Amino acid sequence: MKAPRDQHFLVDQRAIDRIIECAGVDGKSVLEIGPGEGVLTRALLDAGATVSAIEVDRTLIAHLTDRFVDEIRSGFLTLIEGDAARCPFPPFEVMVANLPYSISSPITFRLLDTDFSSAVLMYQREFAARMAAPVGTSGCGRLSVMVQTYALVEECFTLSPFSFNPPPAVDSMVVRIRPYGPIFPITDRSVYAAVVRILFSQRRKTVRNGLKGGIGIYGKPAIAGVIEALPEEILGARPQTLYLEDYATIANLVSERSGLST
Repeated sequence: MKAPRDQHFLVDQRAIDRIIECAGVDGKSVLEIGPGEGVLTRALLDAGATVSAIEVDRTLIAHLTDRFVDEIRSGFLTLIEGDAARCPFPPFEVMVANLPYSISSPITFRLLDTDFSSAVLMYQREFAARMAAPVGTSGCGRLSVMVQTYALVEECFTLSPFSFNPPPAVDSMVVRIRPYGPIFPITDRSVYAAVVRILFSQRRKTVRNGLKGGIGIYGKPAIAGVIEALPEEILGARPQTLYLEDYATIANLVSERSGLST
């Protein structure tokens, strides 16, 4: 069966076994994104999971319905036709997915706003490396900051293109994500996300100049007040050199000065 869009079907059985081992799904409710032909779905069911699988391609939905008719009838598998970047998620404990590269970012950000215990996801290797890049180093970006604010990121293993059909042009990496509460208090998560986005949209600028990109959202007096309240070591830094505590400090000041504090 031909893979739709930018999806690459995982065909490496050893990789599938390792994903199942990393995920620890026995007795768990699992959300699978993009089940494709159902190879990983089969392994999840065999490992004792109850699976909800979101698939956008109707041809694949029909194939999965035929392949797993008994599991669907018994309630161990629920197929959901829809775009996983937009459709509602059912309740789940563990997310497992060989993600199409085009939806890696939106699915990851949606995951962070969801109640879950862990996720084992496959990404383009470069994307996974950015996610895991230590905050405060030159390799970190918006993705690194946002994910590591709310979760522990573990690089599990790398896969070559030959583990897939059709082979992608790049290596892939399996990552485990485990949520935790923010280390530093955050007044408003939406303000925090906006501040991180604003600063990294102008990552070559200092924080002092980058914050001015928020004037259209929060108003000139509020941003001026934030700049006045921040120490020079933060104002003179570039976004990629800041730490999570610095982002929390900036975002909480924006909430306070813009009147969004509760």
